Amino acid sequence: MIAVLAAAVPAAGTAGAATTPAATVTVNARAGLATMPDTGIGINHAVWDSQLGTDEVADLFGAAGVRTMRYPGGSYGDIYHWKDNTAPGGYVAPNTDFDTFMGGVRRAGAQPIIIANYGTGTPEEAADWVRYANVTKGYGVKYWEIGNELYGNGHYGANWEADNHADKSPTAYANGVVAYADAMKAADPGVKIGAVLTTPANWPDGIVGSGDTATWNQTVLSIAGPHIDFVILHWYPTGSTAAEALAKPEQIDDMIYLAREQITRYAGPDSGRIGISMTETNTPVGMDTQPGALFAADTYSSLLANGVFTVDWWDTHNGGTKVSTVAGYPDYGDSGLLSSATCLEGGVCEPPLNTPFAPYYGLKMLSTFAHPGDQFVRAGADDPLVGAHAVRRPNGDLAVLLLNKDQDQARTVTLDYAGYTPAAGAPQVFTFTNGATAISSATTGTSTSQTLPPYSLTTLVLHPATAASAGPGAPGQPTGTATDRTAAISWPAAAPGAHPIAKYEVYRQVGTTSEQWGETTGTSLDVGNLVPGSRYTVNVLARDTAGNVSAASPPLTLTTGAPAASSCTVRMTDVTDWASGFVGGIHVTATGVVGDWTLTFKWPTARQRLTGGWSGTWAQNGTTVTVSSSAPPANGVDVGFTADYSGPNILPAAFTLNGVLCAAG
Repeated sequence: MIAVLAAAVPAAGTAGAATTPAATVTVNARAGLATMPDTGIGINHAVWDSQLGTDEVADLFGAAGVRTMRYPGGSYGDIYHWKDNTAPGGYVAPNTDFDTFMGGVRRAGAQPIIIANYGTGTPEEAADWVRYANVTKGYGVKYWEIGNELYGNGHYGANWEADNHADKSPTAYANGVVAYADAMKAADPGVKIGAVLTTPANWPDGIVGSGDTATWNQTVLSIAGPHIDFVILHWYPTGSTAAEALAKPEQIDDMIYLAREQITRYAGPDSGRIGISMTETNTPVGMDTQPGALFAADTYSSLLANGVFTVDWWDTHNGGTKVSTVAGYPDYGDSGLLSSATCLEGGVCEPPLNTPFAPYYGLKMLSTFAHPGDQFVRAGADDPLVGAHAVRRPNGDLAVLLLNKDQDQARTVTLDYAGYTPAAGAPQVFTFTNGATAISSATTGTSTSQTLPPYSLTTLVLHPATAASAGPGAPGQPTGTATDRTAAISWPAAAPGAHPIAKYEVYRQVGTTSEQWGETTGTSLDVGNLVPGSRYTVNVLARDTAGNVSAASPPLTLTTGAPAASSCTVRMTDVTDWASGFVGGIHVTATGVVGDWTLTFKWPTARQRLTGGWSGTWAQNGTTVTVSSSAPPANGVDVGFTADYSGPNILPAAFTLNGVLCAAG
């Protein structure tokens, strides 16, 4: 069992002396997350960019650890024709054809992800591209997206994405994806096909369009799910200040949880094979300065720890829009990683062409921190202005990425470890500070104490106190099912090391700590006394007869629900949604209830808020919502409410009526 760690208390200083704020970071090596993929760190390229495929750009990306490059550039993907390198209605720079792009990809040591033209193209054109890329040229292009942001084709009102199809509904797009997938896999059965989804809590997520019977995601997954291999999300969070933007990665755990839940619910059998990609993201504030670097490192780490297989920054060159001062340095409102050398109003010009902006170093720091094959493990801080991520390397090393989001003050950080003992001595420390033009490296501090400069990214690389022995391998991916109060978990056996495996230990992740649920000599465990309507993430570790403990298995997340039978049933529905709030309906049926009754549920996140209700008396206290009524529920009663949400809108899964847990209606 892992003890709860106390927050560090700053030492008293002399009277009147300024003290550096202190924080405690906890790293829990027992709480395993996803493994860093070789496609993790990605960028976007575009055919309007004269620098596409040049040696200078390819070498910059290679040095930053970029492993995926997307082409031909966002919405241009739906107007671009690869055979003649044209994009009617847009600009195509010279020397930006597919072969030139692939030359840069190969020079950088990356792999491509290609947008097949759905908006103005055909399945045959896409299949010809696959055949040329993989059969004729032998490029081995694995990942192919079918269009870009097709929900922006006017079906929901906003119209920026080219779509020549008469029917612009999600049903038409989903059927189109099936046709594209069939044609492209006929050309090369090894390609992976991706379909566009809306990102949870981002427009038009949750909205049912005119003439539709369901949301974009439900429709696309229900029809195209059996034919695709991954889904495509884009995320451009809002925020008017750097502080607001830097708080947004907190939503990522729920965002990806909800996306997976939708895939599981709607995509049909074997939906677990469907991966998630984030092929566009950027920050709303400080695109070229330190907030962008902090946002990039935090966002990529959070998404990759949640099993997203690629995250692709928008974009390489984009051009400045408006100059401002952010954190003491000029920001040009340029969403490119590299300077376009454009000049803005007032004669203010960007740095020389291809000068890296701060987010470039955010990605370079990420590649220093997490290597393909490393396993993310839980890390967190007791200070909201300190971010923390950690990975465990196959050789036993541990890397910790620390972010100081305070523009003005340093942080003295105490690090505590669970399930890992670092070697004594000063670790190797990589630092990127506000305004720097390179990542510095030093051997400084200790494994348990570091000082983080203001607005900085810091990576510690630690070695284990004891050299890795021939201990057991990690157990395989657990699977499981849950009821309202129980869970049944099983896993593939671990490979023994120098000694036989004695037992397996199952741990639940509780923040940055772990709670042991049980142990067994077999490869399955049943647990009880769970809380209905709750999300649980667990890992399995193997222990051998010599006491050696394996690394954590991949994580398994289970959600308990409602009982199979009860004296009451409840059904909640999202009746009308506008991607930041919704009208909810609840149907209640109960037997044996006479007189007043109260229905109670809890919002799954702190970002959901009741704003009104009818057919009952409504109230919210913390995350707990109640509605009271005296209407007889024996034949069913309908009540309704409105609610706002500022992040992924996960609906409650458990309801009690006068204290009785209800079944799902």
